[in-house]
Amino acid sequence: MNPDGKIYLAGHRGLVGSALKRRLEALGCRNILTRTHAELDLTRQDQVEAFFAAERPDYVFLAAAKVGGIHANNTYPAEFIRDNLAIQTNAIHAAYLNGVKRLLFLGSSCIYPRDCPQPMKEEYLFTGPLEATNRPYALAKIAGIEQCWSYNRQYGTQYLAVMPTNLYGPGDNYHPENSHVIPALIRKFHEAKAANRPTVTVWGTGTPRREFMYSEDMADACVFLMNLPDSQFVPLLGVLPSPSGRGAGGEGAFLPPLVNIGVGDDLTIAELARLVGQVVDYQGEIVFDPSKPDGTPRKLLDVTRLSGLGWRAKTQLPDGLKSAYRDFLHSRQPS
Repeated sequence: MNPDGKIYLAGHRGLVGSALKRRLEALGCRNILTRTHAELDLTRQDQVEAFFAAERPDYVFLAAAKVGGIHANNTYPAEFIRDNLAIQTNAIHAAYLNGVKRLLFLGSSCIYPRDCPQPMKEEYLFTGPLEATNRPYALAKIAGIEQCWSYNRQYGTQYLAVMPTNLYGPGDNYHPENSHVIPALIRKFHEAKAANRPTVTVWGTGTPRREFMYSEDMADACVFLMNLPDSQFVPLLGVLPSPSGRGAGGEGAFLPPLVNIGVGDDLTIAELARLVGQVVDYQGEIVFDPSKPDGTPRKLLDVTRLSGLGWRAKTQLPDGLKSAYRDFLHSRQPS
């Protein structure tokens, strides 16, 4: 990317977007476009097209999405599929209409089948049924990948989808019901410690295995990919080259324009809970509630494609959790 180019960062106030903003600023990018939801409703096609036509960004990081954990996905399935489909459809099409050079679409590892072989490779997309508890969200994200792929093939665009593993870090959502597992556990253990409760109850059996990535590492990987030279970036886009420079159509043996972003190892929810308890310094007992859903049995991404390009995560989970807990404590201080 040209550091003087216009970079539109959609969703700059969320966990993913805020990490991307910090990384771009650290690299000297001077022209980052951001809009709050009040300033630009990405579910509104008219607003999105007017914004892109007025600003004409060179690069887009599409990190805006409606996200949440198992409870939120089960409670608001209509919003999860409706809002995410609208956001990505409007932004991707407006990017095409206004000549965006490169676009990075951020999805989630839940796009892969529930019983996917482990670790999950990019080519396992579309190979089996999805986990029911987050199927509406996963289907929306799969549609976004397919839209990027279709535009690359038909219009010669350079739109890449990345699938980060489970993320945590500064600016996370610590809502008691709608947060993901690490921020939910941090809050649970902190409040139990403050109230001197003898036990903390964790949803499910504790046996599912999960991979977790520090958000700052994820942002570094995204910017790394967007800064790849054409010789490395274009082969990721899932199109056959043609003399005209446009997508030649036809899938052949080509993968979707998809790159996994992860750390390459995982642990059980029980192990995670114990680790969070240690970081928070909670001294009580951890109890698991098997009446609550476990979700997918295991989710570990195969990161061979990304590591083959020369990138690996740097932050170890215990260090990242300590940083996340400091952020949680800071977020609870009066402003």
